[in-house]
Amino acid sequence: MKTKQVIDHITNWLKDYAANAKMNGFVVGVSGGVDSAVVSALCAKTGLRTLCVELPIHQSLEQVTRAQEHITHLKRKFSNVTNVQVDLTQTFDTFGKTVPQVEESPKLHLAMANVRARLRMTTLYYFAGLHNYLVAGTGNKVEDFGVGFFTKYGDGGVDLSPLADLMKSEVYEIAKELDVIESIVIAAPTDGLFGDSRSDEDQIGASYDELEWAMKEAEAGKTEEDFSGRQQEVFRIYKMRHRANKHKMEPIPVCNVPLDLK
Repeated sequence: MKTKQVIDHITNWLKDYAANAKMNGFVVGVSGGVDSAVVSALCAKTGLRTLCVELPIHQSLEQVTRAQEHITHLKRKFSNVTNVQVDLTQTFDTFGKTVPQVEESPKLHLAMANVRARLRMTTLYYFAGLHNYLVAGTGNKVEDFGVGFFTKYGDGGVDLSPLADLMKSEVYEIAKELDVIESIVIAAPTDGLFGDSRSDEDQIGASYDELEWAMKEAEAGKTEEDFSGRQQEVFRIYKMRHRANKHKMEPIPVCNVPLDLK
């Protein structure tokens, strides 16, 4: 990949999009992960106002520290970067106490994890509305169009997606070129939605390198029977998640009423 040229291309795309939309800049949720670090750095490079928002909800100190270190590093390099922290822990806890109480279960834990993501989306759009900013998404190609590893109307609720045509490995290449701090580059990817240390790989059952391979093989028309052992297992994981999360990747179904019924 021509990393420097890709960075310039995305930066110019962001700048042009904001200008055409008559928006003042960007708001990015910064989590302490590599994707949000890269997106915030790319937004900063446009020269437009870039608001980095920390949105902890029972977050691990390690993730919070990485996010703060990245923001400090970014502000040293770019005068157009500002930041704010909104601790949503109490809001999240209040929501959990307000809805009807149900027994502990994996479905409950997943539902509440998605609540975290949707509270964060709501907060980002609050700041976007205040300042006439665009909400910049942080999803990469494998997450957004491969396995659908994002929350619908949570981290999937954005105005534009600068990384959605890049594989995770390509995001890491860009991170190195942009001088993203090492603690973020070497950290295990995690969505941080469960209040524990589980990584994305723990949740999905495959690494991003494996998922990239499976996505390319699936796009080439391969089937599960073409592989064996670990490759077959990874391919099966990819296909299963792709099918299950297809509703996230396609437009909302619209019931078209025949004209003669209107």
